[in-house]
Amino acid sequence: MQSKFVSSGIRLLFLAFLAFLLYYGDRIHVVLDYPHRGLFDNVYVRLAKIAVLLLVMMELVRLYYYGVVKNPNPPKLIGNLATLLVPTALLLVFVEIIFMFIAQSQEGGLTLASHIWFERYWPPMVGDYRDTPRTDTLGKKLVLVVGDSFTSGHGLKRAEERYGNVLGEKLGNQYITYNLGISGSDTRNEYERLVKFGKKPDILVLQYFPNDIEKVAHDHGLVPASFEPYSDVPRVFQSLFIKSYLLNYLYWQFPHGNFAPFDTYARTAYGTPAIINDHLSDLAKFVTYAKEHKARFYVVLFPFSHNLEKTTEYVKPVVSFFQQNNVPVLEAGKLMGDIEPKDRVVGRNDGHASALVNARVGEALFKLVQSNPGMGHMTSDSSRVKL
Repeated sequence: MQSKFVSSGIRLLFLAFLAFLLYYGDRIHVVLDYPHRGLFDNVYVRLAKIAVLLLVMMELVRLYYYGVVKNPNPPKLIGNLATLLVPTALLLVFVEIIFMFIAQSQEGGLTLASHIWFERYWPPMVGDYRDTPRTDTLGKKLVLVVGDSFTSGHGLKRAEERYGNVLGEKLGNQYITYNLGISGSDTRNEYERLVKFGKKPDILVLQYFPNDIEKVAHDHGLVPASFEPYSDVPRVFQSLFIKSYLLNYLYWQFPHGNFAPFDTYARTAYGTPAIINDHLSDLAKFVTYAKEHKARFYVVLFPFSHNLEKTTEYVKPVVSFFQQNNVPVLEAGKLMGDIEPKDRVVGRNDGHASALVNARVGEALFKLVQSNPGMGHMTSDSSRVKL
């Protein structure tokens, strides 16, 4: 009997070491690397965690069996505790394994469930872009759609549901559309990616969102008050909520933080002349780029879906800037007013535009392209960018 306890104890030590490497290897600079780590989960890593958890449970059951069930004189207190704790541990591990396969999109892509979602629905990809390789480009007009997570289709299970894809489908076979959307982008790195992409567009679409001003505001010392994830959990339990798929999922089903601080921040950022002028200078680069390449230029502006009015108020300087430069602006908020708030977004934890909103935006953008030639058809006398 004693030898069985010793052998189980040794196996548990080895399993504990493996579990530490899988869950906390980063603390000793051991990282399981794979493409897009930090955005995607990896099913093989999850399977390895499942194997270790099941092996640990097998050893605990073995200890319980020989220490309590087969022991003619088990310690009463220890026996009662083991009888309670071992089945509970088995149940929790079973539920944990189930949640290792539950996907849910989430606003900032912070959750374990969102990492599973990205692994399951995001591919195929070309480099960092959620797109497919293009082979039929000869003789076709080029459409570039540049933006952030709204353009890349955060929360949409099918890339075909994105407004850019809807536009491309409606434009027909004589056009080819590239989606240059990456989550977390701002105006500056969107422009850098556009230039780096290196293809001359016939039609250029820039998607705008009110947080695009953040990096400029940061340069001026204005930083939004942000919620630190898991800071509302006692420190001793924070690691469990970060690493456990079950606890992580439950944690993010409840609201954390609020919108009020960002509202104050946005009003300050858009209302500070030095900040908004620098931001408009960044946007002016797109106007100049379109003129230099004789591209028809359009802007799509997505709002905060839960408060369309505030978005309209924030971005007035941006809309006015583009209008002064004869750039057509499609304000997506005006297409969403009759849609229930819950149907405007992709999910309860994700405020990105739903497939329904994307369909409306794509259709409206197509009509705008058809009816408005855009600034690419302006004469050279109108080439100066107005700030």
